[in-house]
Amino acid sequence: MTGTTAGVAKLVYSSWGLKMAAFLARSTPPGIGYFFGRTVARWVCSLRNSEFVAAVRQNQAVIAAEGGSSASLDQAVQGVFRNSADSVYELYHYMSDPAALERLYCIDPSFQAVVDRLEFDRRGLLIAGLHMAGFDLGLRWLCRYKFKPLVLTMPNPQQGRQLELEGRRQMQMNAVPYSMNALRLAVRHLQEGGMVLSGIDHPVPPSHSMPNFFGQPALLPTEHIYLAVRARVPVVVVASRLEADGRYHIHASPLVEMDRYPSRAAELCRNAEKVLALAEGFIREAPQQWLIFQPVWSSTAGAAST
Repeated sequence: MTGTTAGVAKLVYSSWGLKMAAFLARSTPPGIGYFFGRTVARWVCSLRNSEFVAAVRQNQAVIAAEGGSSASLDQAVQGVFRNSADSVYELYHYMSDPAALERLYCIDPSFQAVVDRLEFDRRGLLIAGLHMAGFDLGLRWLCRYKFKPLVLTMPNPQQGRQLELEGRRQMQMNAVPYSMNALRLAVRHLQEGGMVLSGIDHPVPPSHSMPNFFGQPALLPTEHIYLAVRARVPVVVVASRLEADGRYHIHASPLVEMDRYPSRAAELCRNAEKVLALAEGFIREAPQQWLIFQPVWSSTAGAAST
């Protein structure tokens, strides 16, 4: 990693960088805030050797398959970083403004049934979330004003991630980092009829269970499938999407029932693929709004880290 790239990593993941972004977002009007964020995004995109830029480009290439030219991939990468910058600005600028949140977000009819569901119903529900544009602010809005799931977050959060966790808890979100105790808590919560929300598209270290995603084995988790199988509850995929009206629409898939297999590994992998097939549909609708900055596929992980 070059010195410049190391500086980008420090800026993105450090608590200082996140605090600075939050301060600027809170203190600048939208016209200036969006302009500044997009300027930084263009600068980051110019660092073609950055591991973040390389990872986004490789991920977008897998989504595009053979249809992605070099120019179209450059445009896709720029779109991802622009959407990320907009999402960060909106998170800290609008987080404490309930009226603005109501204007910024729209619940699609497909997701309305989840919002209307009792906090503890006859049967639990595993909500599988995607990291799409506007997801973090939308999640905080939903958990503050609409519904109350148990939210499983990244394990051992460090620096900027720890600040994100603290911010989510300040919005009255019941957020718990992944751990063995958290998994046991989540199973009980589901068995009691509660809802558990877990992200499903953030890369994890290689393991024996690598479900296919966009036709290739992916470095994606299966813990959410373990929870659904153990508690015998269905899974619903949820994603936000910025649409033509300038609002983030929150969509949900049909319920996915877990299939039983003699092998635990097959049970986790095959059911994960059922869920990921629905996730693919949401991402294909707006690939530049998929905000993942690490390599998702094992075939690209080595290239992105060089």
